[in-house]
Amino acid sequence: MATNHDALFSAKTLAYFMQLAESMNYTQAAQLLGITQPALTQQIKKLEQSVGAPLFFSVGKKLHLSDAGATMLTAAQEIYQVMNNATDEIQRTTSANSGEISIGFLSSIEDAVFADFIAKYYEEHPDITVTFRIMTRREIWESLENNRIDLAVMYLPDDSIKNWKPYESRKIFDEELLYLHHGAKLEGKKRISFEQTASYPWVSYPDDYFLSHLLAETYKNQLVTMPEPVARFTTPYQLAKFSNATRVNTALPPSFYGAHKDAIDAEASQFKPGIHFELSYVYRRGKDQIPRIAGFLDEFKEYLDEEDYYARISGTRGRL
Repeated sequence: MATNHDALFSAKTLAYFMQLAESMNYTQAAQLLGITQPALTQQIKKLEQSVGAPLFFSVGKKLHLSDAGATMLTAAQEIYQVMNNATDEIQRTTSANSGEISIGFLSSIEDAVFADFIAKYYEEHPDITVTFRIMTRREIWESLENNRIDLAVMYLPDDSIKNWKPYESRKIFDEELLYLHHGAKLEGKKRISFEQTASYPWVSYPDDYFLSHLLAETYKNQLVTMPEPVARFTTPYQLAKFSNATRVNTALPPSFYGAHKDAIDAEASQFKPGIHFELSYVYRRGKDQIPRIAGFLDEFKEYLDEEDYYARISGTRGRL
C-alpha cells in the first residue's frame, strides 16, 4: 500500500526538487523539466507534505531554500551519488565491446571529426551504440550530474562550476581563437591587437556562451571596449555563413576554421595577445574505468594521432 512517504523516494520528485533548487525559479525549472509550472508546484507541495516542512520560502520575488530544503538537497544529492556510483560499478564489469555510450556535445563546437570517428568506431564495434546529443552548457552539466550522459565534449576552463570534485577531464587539444576579417587595412597581419579590432563590426555567439564570455573577459583585461555584435548565433557554421554574406568580422576556433576554410571568405589572424582554451572530454569521476568508455577514449586519441588532425587544421592563415 502506498504511503505519503513514497513521494520522498520518487526519483521523479527528487529530480524536480533538485532542478528547482538549482534554478530557484519555478518557471525556468518547469521549462527545463519539460512540464507545466502548476505540475511542478504540485510535486513540490507533495514533497513538503511528506517531510512535514516547507522546503522553499520567498523574499519578494526571490526564492530561497529553507533549512529543511537545504537538508533535503544534501540528502537528494547523496542519493543520486550512491545510485550513480552503483551504476558505474556495475558497468565496470560489463563487456568492452557492447552496451551504450552517451555523449553530450556543446553546440558551439565543430563536430566533423567526432562524426567521422564515430562512423569508423561503429565499423569496429557494431554492438556499441553511441548516442550523440547537441546540448547547451547548462544541459551538459545537468546531464553529467544525473548520469544521463557518459561523456561531454566542451571548452575549458569553465568557471561556472565551482565544485570539480565529482568530475574529471581529458584534454583533446588546445585551441587559440582566430579573428576572421575582411578589411583591407588588416590584410596580411599575422596577429591583430584588440585595439585594431574595436572599430570593425562583428558577429558573435550569444552573451552566455563560453567563447563570448572568454572574449569579453579578454577585452576587459586589455582595457579595450569590445565591439557590440551586429548579430549573434549559436553555432560556428551560422557565424561563418553570416560573415561570408555580410563581410562582417567574427572570431572562431581553428578547429572549425581548418575544417571549413575552403568555404570561408575571410582572412584569419591570431589575436594579440592570444586567446587560449582547451577542447576536452569531461566526465564523472571513474567513468573512464568503464571498459567500453575507456576503449572509446583511447581509440579516439589514436584516431586523432593517426589522422594528424590538429596539425592539419591549425596554423593556417591567408585568403580562403
